[in-house]
Amino acid sequence: MSYRLLKRNELPLDTVALARFLIGKIVVRELGDARLSGRIVETEAYPVGDEAGHAYRGETPRNRTLFLRRGHAYVYQAYGISWLLNVSSEEAGVGAGTLIRALEPLEGVMWMQQHRGVEKLYDLTRGPGRLAAALDIDRALDGVDLCRKGPLWLAQDAYVAPKIGVSARIGLSRAADQKLRFYVRGNRFVSGPKNLGA
Repeated sequence: MSYRLLKRNELPLDTVALARFLIGKIVVRELGDARLSGRIVETEAYPVGDEAGHAYRGETPRNRTLFLRRGHAYVYQAYGISWLLNVSSEEAGVGAGTLIRALEPLEGVMWMQQHRGVEKLYDLTRGPGRLAAALDIDRALDGVDLCRKGPLWLAQDAYVAPKIGVSARIGLSRAADQKLRFYVRGNRFVSGPKNLGA
């Protein structure tokens, strides 16, 4: 595949704009001699001041990587079960992030299947916990600079999303009505109810 590293100055300095911008971009995971990658087809924004966001009550040892300048990984464990990948999205010292909710697998599908214990391509990376498991993402990658080539980085190719849908975020009890979820309309790897969104 032909793609290039995303540079930090290409990332919008705004959480909602970044969540939309990342649709169609590529997450690359380097594992020794193996490369796994997937196209981002669904994101959710958690902007500054969002009561549903992990940065809402300020910086803590657990969420400190959300306060790094835009383009760093914030990896946390939800309900003690699944790891989730987020991208810090503002200036240094300002806490906000974008959750990567779903990927379309591109490279390293065999490795993803082994990591997940699942054969069906459709189920490998459809959802934030699934994609993190497929790419072997855990707390060890928290704070990684995604704008430098390393174990985990962001890339771009010539792909342009045909149409981006917008909806409320999934599974929230607070700030649940805000339309801060972005996704590629019609893409089978998008998570959530099929009738959700516009």
